[in-house]
Amino acid sequence: MIPQLLLLATILAPLQMTFAEPSDAKTLRVAETILLYQRSSGGWPKNYDRDEKLSPQDKKKIRQDHNTNDTMIDNGATHREIRLLAAAYRKTQDKRFRDAALRGIDYLLKGQYENGGWPQRFPRPQGYATHITFNDDAMIGVMSLLRDISDDRQTYSFVSRKTLLECADAVARGTTCILKCQIKVNGQLTAWCAQHDENTFLPRKARSYELASLSGHESVGIVRFLMKIDKPSPEIIESIEGAVRWLEQSKLTGIKEVRVKAPDKPGGYDKIVVQDAKAPPLWARFYDIKKNTPIFCSRDGIPRNTMAEISHERRNNYSWLGQFARDLLAKDLPAWQKRLERNEK
Repeated sequence: MIPQLLLLATILAPLQMTFAEPSDAKTLRVAETILLYQRSSGGWPKNYDRDEKLSPQDKKKIRQDHNTNDTMIDNGATHREIRLLAAAYRKTQDKRFRDAALRGIDYLLKGQYENGGWPQRFPRPQGYATHITFNDDAMIGVMSLLRDISDDRQTYSFVSRKTLLECADAVARGTTCILKCQIKVNGQLTAWCAQHDENTFLPRKARSYELASLSGHESVGIVRFLMKIDKPSPEIIESIEGAVRWLEQSKLTGIKEVRVKAPDKPGGYDKIVVQDAKAPPLWARFYDIKKNTPIFCSRDGIPRNTMAEISHERRNNYSWLGQFARDLLAKDLPAWQKRLERNEK
């Protein structure tokens, strides 16, 4: 019986594979969807399904939103689309993908403030979207793309020399902005807020539960970006070392976050923090700037000392704790230090 089953499986395997969409076909379908969602500004909105199989009615509705002012760099929007379009163009040489990517790059370059920062959304941002935005790696995602455009001449061979120089200049100005935003406490360099004032560089709040604070999450992406600079200036080295020192001092040990059943709560579960001497270090999403203690917040905007003190809804639908800096300190930092030593020789 077993040999017969094996024979049947051998016969069916190729048939099963035919039902899976080939990777090249999927890449092209995703690229076509990205083309549809590109707005007249050159950018893209966030959180649409790039992998969605669209009906004619879906496509018609998307085209009707072509002039909507909802383009941004939050949650990977725009810079991720440009990467996908560049990959699709390299595979197909379809000029539509190239042209859309170039329009996206131009959108990002035009959206940069004179001081080097990027708002969360543009053109015509409003409210906290006007702030220099590190939240969810928005600005770092843009700068990483622009740096790759300058460095990866295979993937981005279609970019003109003029635009390459503009990308390099944008990264340089963005790096200066990063250094200006880094928060000093008692004369010591620490970390960054998730967003900073576009004029004064001071830390600023965003949504009601995202207060002006030191970020244990976004700061990791910023440091990792700075560590990839080939020949860092003394100011950049000082910035990295200050942030690393702060991350080391700010880790939370002896606790872990767990999900438990809670029949009386919405969804039937809850997140709690428990003691565990063997748990790996955690970092809070937000720290009080003066006290350097974790802060947690409900939609009322009032900071609390523990996750248990905030609403069930905010406690369970936001990332308050995580091993954010684990790999940065364990892997990226030693590699960066070795590279610095080689550069000094």
